[in-house]
Amino acid sequence: MIVDAHSHVFPRIHGQNGAGPIRGTGYGRALIGGQEVQVTLPMGEGLAYSPEQLLANLDWGGVEKAVLLQGPMYGECNRYALDAIERYPDRLVGAAYFDPWMDDSRQTFESTMALSGFCAVKLECSVPSGLCGIHPEAQLGSSELAWLWQELESRGLVLVLDLGGIGSRSYQTEAVRTIAVRHPGLTVVIAHLGQPRPEAESEPDLWRLWEEQVDLGLLPNVWFDCASLIAFVEEEGYPFPSAARYLRLAVERIGAHKVMWGTDQPGTLLHSTYKQYVQLAKSHTAFLSAREQAQVLGETALHVYG
Repeated sequence: MIVDAHSHVFPRIHGQNGAGPIRGTGYGRALIGGQEVQVTLPMGEGLAYSPEQLLANLDWGGVEKAVLLQGPMYGECNRYALDAIERYPDRLVGAAYFDPWMDDSRQTFESTMALSGFCAVKLECSVPSGLCGIHPEAQLGSSELAWLWQELESRGLVLVLDLGGIGSRSYQTEAVRTIAVRHPGLTVVIAHLGQPRPEAESEPDLWRLWEEQVDLGLLPNVWFDCASLIAFVEEEGYPFPSAARYLRLAVERIGAHKVMWGTDQPGTLLHSTYKQYVQLAKSHTAFLSAREQAQVLGETALHVYG
């Protein structure tokens, strides 16, 4: 079984980043900080990605299930995602959108979790498109957030984190380590394999930060998805050998059972078709044993997200 551990659906783009509102302009384009940017394939006049579009890609690629995540760029769409999960319970599970630094965050958390059906909460902390851009002083290690980690642990919800680029102010590795150690019953997933990039690899101090973040996977309750790796080495072109190398380096440090395949569709479909993503998933994990490959491609995601 193959599981895409990092996907998105949304009825429209109505998000926000540090530069202000993000709004779709049509044909896969959106205004971000006053600049029009191609964020998805030009699939239609509007700018949406429905559950049916996602499932069509899954079927085309031979992928059985997907995990729906959310973030500030696309905008909060908890009810839309939950409706998709309820309509396709054999294919989809998902994480709720939540901003712990907003006003009345505890009340918002309670009302969001009242929408039963989510198995996780996603905090996209990256600076360019996430919460640390909207809230420049945001710190995961703040005592003001202690209640959140306890609530997630007690409710059995997975915490999914996008910690942004290596060396950025959202790359809060030690704070995540502290949270994971203090809450051993809390399952933590870090997106994008910590964002390995060639420019960081060429700087020993930055690369050490990446290795330190990947080593969080040595903790018993921390996992990674490897979505978007080819986007970080887009200039290489297919079959993106550095993406395969980064995956191998991570597996050598923490083991194949701590890594889950994912794509970050639909935005990353700008770089390859969905079927090519599946082909790359298989070829990039060909160095593993059959058992380890099965873990990366789906078994670990089934375990982590239930």
